[in-house]
Amino acid sequence: MARDITDTTTPVQGIWLPLITPFLDGVLDEASLRRLVRHYAQVPLDGIILAGTTGESMTLDDAETERLTRSSAEALDGAMPLWLGLSGSDTAKLIKQIERTADWPIDGYLITVPYYTRPSQEGLFEHFSAAAQTTDRPIIVYNIPYRTGVNLANDTLLRLAERDNIVGVKDCCADPAQSFALTAAKPDGFGVLTGEDAFFHAALCQGADGGILAAAHVETAAFARVRALHLANDRQGALQQWRELVGIARLLFREPNPAAVKYWLYRAGLITSPELRLPMMPASPALRALIDEATRSHQPGIAA
Repeated sequence: MARDITDTTTPVQGIWLPLITPFLDGVLDEASLRRLVRHYAQVPLDGIILAGTTGESMTLDDAETERLTRSSAEALDGAMPLWLGLSGSDTAKLIKQIERTADWPIDGYLITVPYYTRPSQEGLFEHFSAAAQTTDRPIIVYNIPYRTGVNLANDTLLRLAERDNIVGVKDCCADPAQSFALTAAKPDGFGVLTGEDAFFHAALCQGADGGILAAAHVETAAFARVRALHLANDRQGALQQWRELVGIARLLFREPNPAAVKYWLYRAGLITSPELRLPMMPASPALRALIDEATRSHQPGIAA
């Protein structure tokens, strides 16, 4: 569950799902969306995040994002925390986004490091500080330098972690040494969640508190079991479970995300269409054939 921001000891943790956004004939498919959310409300997840990269957020207009949020919240009916992804390189616009969503039925925000402009570390600190001052809701910072063009340094992140409502990071820094140093230095109550699906087990071994994982659309219970076994100090059991799962994580990222995930969910009958919005393209015939084969033994959210 999302932590109460007055609780300084329990970090955000576990398996969080960056939900895909289903489309049908060019518009938001709310029937498929509600079906998806109700399905994932019944599997071992710790939270859902809307309008992230996996949710094709940059193709959604403001009205669609609001409908996405309100429909999801209604279908979820409080079963777990529901957070909203925000991004942008203009701090003033980010503040307006936060203000505009103040009455939306969400529990927190996942906010991406500003992209393309490559601000300084002090600029990054001020950007996230301004966001934190605009809301009482908890914030997870999303550090993904291979997309944004700038890396949020651990020193800067740890300064941000001193704020009550900056409660964690989605860590995609792609530097194992930086990730390890962060887990060693993070304060109580601050969660480190990996966003690198294929390295989920390795991240847990070096101290991560969980993951925000697109691959957890499939075999959700198995992802949760890896972490549960790890926490129980059954390292061999966790490794064995991961060996059975890692192939799926790699398969789902053979082509740009979320093409493979959407096709898998379509094959499983959870969404009506695997449609994406340009510039994202559907899964190739070769990848569809691999997924067709894999879905014979694996189902979304259900361990084999």
